[in-house]
Amino acid sequence: MAVSPAPQTPEGDLGSLDFWGKPAEERDRYFARLRSEAPISRHEPPEDILGLPQQERMGYWAIVRYEDVRAISRDPESFCSGEGTQFADAPPEFLEASMSFLAMDAPRHTKLRGLVSSAFTPRQVARIEADMIGVPDADRERVVAAADLLVTASDPEAFGDRPPIEVLGEALWTLTEFATELAAHRAKEPGDDLMTALVQAEIDGEHLTHAEIAAFFVLLSVAGNDTTRHTTSHAMRALSVNPEERALLLEDLDGRLAGAAEEFIRWASPVMTFRRTTTRPVELHGEHLPAGEKVVLFYHSANRDERAFEDPWRFDVTRDPNRHLGFGGGGPHYCLGASLARAQLRSIFGELLRLIPDIQAGEPELLRSAFVHGVKRMDCEFRARP
Repeated sequence: MAVSPAPQTPEGDLGSLDFWGKPAEERDRYFARLRSEAPISRHEPPEDILGLPQQERMGYWAIVRYEDVRAISRDPESFCSGEGTQFADAPPEFLEASMSFLAMDAPRHTKLRGLVSSAFTPRQVARIEADMIGVPDADRERVVAAADLLVTASDPEAFGDRPPIEVLGEALWTLTEFATELAAHRAKEPGDDLMTALVQAEIDGEHLTHAEIAAFFVLLSVAGNDTTRHTTSHAMRALSVNPEERALLLEDLDGRLAGAAEEFIRWASPVMTFRRTTTRPVELHGEHLPAGEKVVLFYHSANRDERAFEDPWRFDVTRDPNRHLGFGGGGPHYCLGASLARAQLRSIFGELLRLIPDIQAGEPELLRSAFVHGVKRMDCEFRARP
């Protein structure tokens, strides 16, 4: 099998977590070379933080162009999700407990997504104003802390002197145990929240088990929180370093905010990678991949692809069209919460820019993660108002 090697440069080790702590502009110098010279390239297994045996770690193919990411996302028959969706390799039990239907294929994926979708309709979400999931006030701090650890466990600041697998396992257990108990409670005492809707969801007489609800709760704790939060941070920084775009947005906030939110998502690309696995031999850019090969989709690179976006490194709140891959490339795993995320961003920036239009964000300190484009901390300043 012919293999296209990745361009060898000091900044170009995609499997190194240090690479993912660099600013996006630095990382993209390497991705730009890959998009130009090696749109599909073979790489050694990524850096391991879970202590997996060498024989359980897989090399992978990097997919960096927009059209390839989109096409693979829409071809589940050739590129499945059931063998794992994370860039780094993980034990099957971790995937089952943390990724819910995201790491499943039809027909089980179809069943579970259908049940969850019946509880997660825009109408259902719209009637739940403030307390969407139904986490009691007394539990919120520990639930948020556990959800944060699932995303930040690859960063040394998060795990300190403890083994990362121990930190991840503890966070996963906290969320799973809490969600299982809450689902049981809501089965007996329904409330006006998403957990109740999940417990009551039914299609053709089938319901979600409490274990399935717990796995979705873990997924939602990350997908429904960290992605929007970090998009907000990256967008605020972009508005700060592009004052002309901020001024343009403020000229007609109501009219331009929906389009600007799409650019916020493209610019941030909050989820940077997902994995697929070939189910049969496929050919891409002259490379022949047998069944069972690990393929990693690099969304941030796809959202900076010069073939898909005019001047992709220009932050443009009026960009149109803006067919970004911030919610995935379509297909059966397209983000279930895309409409909610858009609504959240419009609401956040609508209020923020009306109340404190002079807010300025400093240089962000990035999370060292190949999964979420996270901001650990970022100083902001604004003038006190009467």
